[in-house]
Amino acid sequence: MNIGIAGLGLIGGSMAKAVKSRTGHAVFGFDRDPAVLDAALGENACDGILDCGRLRGCDIVLVALWPEDAVRWVAENADSFAPGGIVSDLCGVKGSVCAGVQKAVSNRAFTFIGAHPMAGKERGGFQNADAALFEGASVLLTPFPEADEGQIERLLAFYRSLGFERIVRTTPEEHDRVIAYTSQLAHIVSNAYVKSPTAALHHGFSAGSYRDLTRVARLDEDLWTQLFMENSAPLKAELDGLVERLTAYSEALENGDAETLRLLLREGRTTKERIDAEND
Repeated sequence: MNIGIAGLGLIGGSMAKAVKSRTGHAVFGFDRDPAVLDAALGENACDGILDCGRLRGCDIVLVALWPEDAVRWVAENADSFAPGGIVSDLCGVKGSVCAGVQKAVSNRAFTFIGAHPMAGKERGGFQNADAALFEGASVLLTPFPEADEGQIERLLAFYRSLGFERIVRTTPEEHDRVIAYTSQLAHIVSNAYVKSPTAALHHGFSAGSYRDLTRVARLDEDLWTQLFMENSAPLKAELDGLVERLTAYSEALENGDAETLRLLLREGRTTKERIDAEND
């Protein structure tokens, strides 16, 4: 097949490298930064430049742009996608993206299927792209209700060929509600945690716990601001719930209430054990 990729940052660049290393498909790429596009061509991650002419010949087009840019790009190129082809965005939010493109793609001869690969690194950009990034990972799909099942299966087979092992089909709303907890809240907690003045003294005093909790504090504030604001209601609900739960620990310490603290800690431990057991 011919695969088009719009946006060659960490995710788009890793997609390009994975396609080239694991399949016999041709890859045509686009990036607003000419230097990034040159690097992708120079490393043979792309076979050529994705332009309007190439778009019409692409069987699958992956849109690895930021949410607002992804919606705009799909709308602007809606007349250029191949009849019978598939367009799949790779954004970290789905509600605003799927709603934004729905008008542009209705009554078109191609199929749009929202997707979110659950993989990444704390450092972005094509320079950190990795062909093995998606090995063993999950990908979340949010197809429109009217989407053709044959096209969905076709896209699933493509993603599996890149190393994805678990495919989760959900709605844009459910995606955003759960991702607010599993990804977005974790980034906020990490980002806030590292602001403690004590963080500067961690050398020699820290091990895995500090490393794990601070890993995603090194984020792209422009991208994550957009992701957070596009999903503000579910994220605020999760953040408010966390603040409420943390307050209970703080009050137990303030009151010298060891028994309440012990109960809170036991509840957290048993909750973790139960969730892990249910997902084994």
